[in-house]
Amino acid sequence: MGTAERQVALEDGVAARSTAQRRREAPNRDIPADGGTTRDGGEARRDSGAPTAGEPRSARAAAQQQEHYRPLWIEEPARRRRLPDPVRTAAVRAVIIISVTLMQATVAFLCTLAGSWLAFPMVISSVVSTVVATWGALDIWVTRQMWNQRNGVVSEPSSTARALRRERRRAQRQARSSERAQERIARKSGAGQLSHS
Repeated sequence: MGTAERQVALEDGVAARSTAQRRREAPNRDIPADGGTTRDGGEARRDSGAPTAGEPRSARAAAQQQEHYRPLWIEEPARRRRLPDPVRTAAVRAVIIISVTLMQATVAFLCTLAGSWLAFPMVISSVVSTVVATWGALDIWVTRQMWNQRNGVVSEPSSTARALRRERRRAQRQARSSERAQERIARKSGAGQLSHS
């Protein structure tokens, strides 16, 4: 099979696939998805699987084979959970800072080779950016550790999440007991008024 024949077979397969997909997506069965009129309108709808008089047998077989094509990729569930939002923010910030630092270092190197007056300021700014990029990379780690401690992912006795949960439970208990006391007082005062009358 030559290159031209391969190209024709590929185009036939793509056309057959797109026609089948349009037919699947057509909202009304009476309205054809491929742009033709209805059966009552006089123009017949062309079926991609039905052979025509001038269509060779090999092209028809290639079109049927292309109907059941294999997708380019298969979506799989993520192996790892999505990063928490503060950690994602820190990571995006660090990536932007590091990319700017790399660009500054490249410009400083090229300016040095060219003997430009911009070489010295660019070298100084790239050194400062390197310090900031190091801080950005450390910020990811610190933010992740803080998030883990505050949200109870780390199961350690020193975890801050346990203390926060304990305080939350204590506050809820106090709020419930104060509500009960208020209800008790209201009931007693109501009962006292009824007994006096």
